Amino acid sequence: MFIVLLTFAEHKSRAPELMAGHNAWLKQGFEDGVFMLAGSLQPNQGGAILAHNTDLESLLQRVNDDPFVAAGVVRSEILEITPAKADTRLAFLMDGVAA
Repeated sequence: MFIVLLTFAEHKSRAPELMAGHNAWLKQGFEDGVFMLAGSLQPNQGGAILAHNTDLESLLQRVNDDPFVAAGVVRSEILEITPAKADTRLAFLMDGVAA
């Protein structure tokens, strides 16, 4: 499982012109079953994504395809999490994790 942090960068002012492409990129991530949650970092710092069903190399390629990343609107950071415990509502995230 991964947390993707997208923090605003030098070209933040270009966000409005690239928003449609960024939203299409997010939509594709959800349709592909990779993105589980996306939202804004407060206050006005950028965004974050919870991702699974992928490997680091594939996720890095996907993140680099985000129009915001490509244009320098945001900087990306990917944090990999190896789940050790989960609430029963998130038990599906533990599938394939050795106890």
